[in-house]
Amino acid sequence: MATARYSRHGAKAEMARIVAIEHLTLDGVFQAPARADEDTRNGFAQGGWSNPGSDPKMQEVIGRAMGGGWSLLAGRTTYEDLYEGWVVRQPTSPMTRALTGAQKFVASHDAGYEPRWENSALLAGDAGETVRALKQGHDKALIVFGSGKLLRALMRHGLVDELVLMVHPLVLGAGSRLFETGQTPSMLKLSSQVSTATGVAILTYAFDRKDRERPE
Repeated sequence: MATARYSRHGAKAEMARIVAIEHLTLDGVFQAPARADEDTRNGFAQGGWSNPGSDPKMQEVIGRAMGGGWSLLAGRTTYEDLYEGWVVRQPTSPMTRALTGAQKFVASHDAGYEPRWENSALLAGDAGETVRALKQGHDKALIVFGSGKLLRALMRHGLVDELVLMVHPLVLGAGSRLFETGQTPSMLKLSSQVSTATGVAILTYAFDRKDRERPE
């Protein structure tokens, strides 16, 4: 079992926060918001649906969530898609430089997986155990984009601190949903709400700490 961090004065240090930033439709779909070819699993053909809702306020909210230093936490599929979407396709973009320079943790059950992006570390095995240990030993916010399978597992283990949901005025009727049947009941508190000119509601929720550590 991982031990808690302690400051140089001997006081128990706070664990790193996990903040998930997700685009959602009104019917809860979060699959492939950025590109047509981002994620075509199960025949999904409506990728790129979030682009019409793009607004500068989104970057402001994301910037605040990532303020004070951050590292990337991702499932293997999202990690590889981010590498393809930025390093391969947009190598000179400022976002590519930011992602490349950030410390990145990729969760995978495959202990033999070798991350190809610099500043990356593999979290092999059960995500509940490996990410809990990471939270207790890390000193920056851990930002999650996409990574639905990983995020759902972390929510079941009570490890997610905050959700930043960008809810688009759109119904797709098909596609993977962030909150699936069987998701652990959770209580959340709305801490911020922003509306964009494109009609996107940016809702920031904090998980109720009394609701943590529910059994799976």
